[in-house]
Amino acid sequence: MGTTKTMDATRKVAFRLDRPAVSGTVHVRTALVGLALAAVTFLVFCGTVAFGSGGYTVPLTQVVPALWGGGDTASLFVVRELRLPRASVALAAGAAFGAAGAVFQSVTRNPLASPDMLGITQGAGAAVAAGMVLGTGAGLGTQALGLAGALTAGVLVYALAWNRGTTGYRIVLVGVGVSWMGLSLTYHLLSRAELYQAQKVLGWLVGNLNDRGWEHARPTALALAALLPVLLLLGRLRRTLMLGDEVAAGLGTPVQRTRLALLLCGTALAAFATAAAGPVLFVALASPQIAQRLTRAAAPPVAAAALTGASLVLVSDLVAQRAFGSLMLPVGVVTGVLGAPFLLWQLARANRSGSGG
Repeated sequence: MGTTKTMDATRKVAFRLDRPAVSGTVHVRTALVGLALAAVTFLVFCGTVAFGSGGYTVPLTQVVPALWGGGDTASLFVVRELRLPRASVALAAGAAFGAAGAVFQSVTRNPLASPDMLGITQGAGAAVAAGMVLGTGAGLGTQALGLAGALTAGVLVYALAWNRGTTGYRIVLVGVGVSWMGLSLTYHLLSRAELYQAQKVLGWLVGNLNDRGWEHARPTALALAALLPVLLLLGRLRRTLMLGDEVAAGLGTPVQRTRLALLLCGTALAAFATAAAGPVLFVALASPQIAQRLTRAAAPPVAAAALTGASLVLVSDLVAQRAFGSLMLPVGVVTGVLGAPFLLWQLARANRSGSGG
């Protein structure tokens, strides 16, 4: 049994369930936007599978049956063997980047904070470059190296930002420093690399979904399945952090433990996404801001940001595969072209509001 009470029909609905004993509020606009984004993500996913590379177009009416093992043999082969693994990597990586960006922007209270800015992706890049050039961690592969490098960078940022606690301001400053350390190490390794090694490293660093398969999609999907529920459960505490540490502590939020838990989840999501698809730039930066404006929420919504990130990567990958004929661009090139103007707009907006320095 349960009861539902409308507090404001245009804004949110309060609910209470007797079994299990759960209560809370549901923001109507956020829920509706989430459903719309889920539908858009599914349509874009099907479009990517239908119109991907290879010159063979699968009719949209045959894509969904093929996803479940039906349809003719040709469509089944193209969908399940050639395009579905790549599209699944794009879906999982984009969702992980979007959710991670929402976490970092909430924890730091900075709309420009993202794994790209805080050294997470640069740590992954440095580890992959070291593996390819120096043979460090031989046999692990780029996915394991990228995961280890990103996690190491995240731990380093938190450790260096600790001073009887952490603040969002210190995390951003230390993250910028760690990102430049990672970039410097990567450039040094590239200067020592053979030509073929440098080409491999640069091909990974730009963010690339070419030759991605199920072995790249599964770890990221499992990370999402494990960490997204945790982030949703921490949603109320995450929103109180946006009010500032003193106010959050006054409301009963364990500030440092909450920040650490959120940073661990965000870093892990960014690490798995980077390991799977490479450092696809600007997705983690733009997705939370787009989702927040669509939902008009006080803080970047994690679920909506994840769906927005998935759609952005899927659309960018489809453009990368089909926009230039037989030439397939890395997906990071497209997200960079789309993301750079967004970053400039964010900076201009921050300056107008007086928070841009």
